[in-house]
Amino acid sequence: MAQMTNYLLTLQYDGTRYDGWQKQKQSSRTIQGKLESVLTEFVQTPVEVHGSGRTDAGVHALGQTASVKLPGFFKEEELLSYLNHYLPEDIRVLKTEAVADSFHARLSAIRKTYAYHVDTGSKKDVFERKYVYGFPFPLDREAMEQASRYLTGIHDFKSFCGNKKMKKSTIRTLENICIREQDGRFTFVYTGNGFLQYMVRILTGTLMEVGLGRKSPVCVKEILAAKDRSAAGFTAPPEGLFLVSVEYSMIPGSKG
Repeated sequence: MAQMTNYLLTLQYDGTRYDGWQKQKQSSRTIQGKLESVLTEFVQTPVEVHGSGRTDAGVHALGQTASVKLPGFFKEEELLSYLNHYLPEDIRVLKTEAVADSFHARLSAIRKTYAYHVDTGSKKDVFERKYVYGFPFPLDREAMEQASRYLTGIHDFKSFCGNKKMKKSTIRTLENICIREQDGRFTFVYTGNGFLQYMVRILTGTLMEVGLGRKSPVCVKEILAAKDRSAAGFTAPPEGLFLVSVEYSMIPGSKG
């Protein structure tokens, strides 16, 4: 049996035309599916790619990571070149790195950062329209920042989980929420140790309702305590969401 080499891939993609990260039997339009198809052709044997997490349909990534074990050993530059040659133009691998067998893109991750973009102008910028949520109403940044302070820390985020049948723990650590605003363009940046299904989009929708004055900043404490999805705000649409980066405490030593 051929020696297997574990690789860490760092990639970016425009999720507009994809049905999310996770491969599906009923769809050929997934990021994982595209990667596995190209890599299978490369090594002439089926492979399985493990992502750091599943981005939803329509969600983008600036720094998604994935790990994959391939038979034999390939130079990182060779693997990178092959992937980028055969992957569609809206998926790009930024880096390939041979790592120890124990590394796993999802299980080894300790921190992720997401950014959500909202444009409150009367009409979205023509060239950025696929990557922002057009919401032509003024938002109170100060009120949203006040509400965000109640959300940081270790909490049960069940109210902010889109999976009502979630059986695993919904406790997560949200290290920081940063809200930036320039010329009516808001960016909500979330950093934490892990995120539930639709969590960032529900957090954003809830903060936006605070920004509109529909909810008070302090009410997010009650939303957390309720542990009920219906208590939180709306789910912001996918086009404004980006997975910015995935961090690891230490990537196990390279092989080769």
